[in-house]
Amino acid sequence: MTRTLPALMLGAALVALSAPAALAQSAPTPPMQVHAMAAQPALNLSAHGEVKVAPDMATITFGVTTEAPTARAAMADNANRMAEVFAALGRAGIDERDIQTSGLNLSAQYDYVNNQPPRLRGYQASNRVTVNIMDLTEVGDVADAVVAAGVNQIDGIGFGLQDPKAAEDQARVLAVRALQDKARLYAQALGVELGSIRSLNEGGGYQPAPPMPMLQYARTEMADGAATQVAGGQLTVRIDITGTYDLR
Repeated sequence: MTRTLPALMLGAALVALSAPAALAQSAPTPPMQVHAMAAQPALNLSAHGEVKVAPDMATITFGVTTEAPTARAAMADNANRMAEVFAALGRAGIDERDIQTSGLNLSAQYDYVNNQPPRLRGYQASNRVTVNIMDLTEVGDVADAVVAAGVNQIDGIGFGLQDPKAAEDQARVLAVRALQDKARLYAQALGVELGSIRSLNEGGGYQPAPPMPMLQYARTEMADGAATQVAGGQLTVRIDITGTYDLR
């Protein structure tokens, strides 16, 4: 059988197209080359700086607790006493912005006897305030004044700084110096050259000390008339840092 010209031309074209594909499949694939870049060695360290500083403010939390047969009577008695306490704070020169109510509570009081249902004894009302005192020489006098006015519980006292920035900055400088000294020491011990710092992070900082338990007062006159003595001591302001140094 004879082929027509168009059929012969189509067959030649198919052979021409399939030849490069066959050659491509038979050619060997060159091996993949991976160039791994070694990470630059680094030194990760931490350090801190501390400064001791005298406090310049005190925070006292105190309150009045009263009991009465009825809830209304307990709250009324408490309110009268707290009015005297606020007046005493004003006479002591405490600014209103430095006085904040920190607790107000009214609860039923029961007597419990074995094998008997609880018996309602009355109600207890409690009102507490937190006071910031900016003159430490007045702390003892303020405590005595509010007790004389009706306060029968002082929950605690804490000392702090009105503006801690200067102490924090001093602690930061000490922390950085400590970090640099430690980095140089490690580099020397490793026998390598210390490079530039790659990163620096700060943690911590000034936090006022939590109030510490002070005294439990009863509403009675002090027998010897002695004034309450309060010592502020020193505060520790600490800054923690971490840093990463390049090594060469």
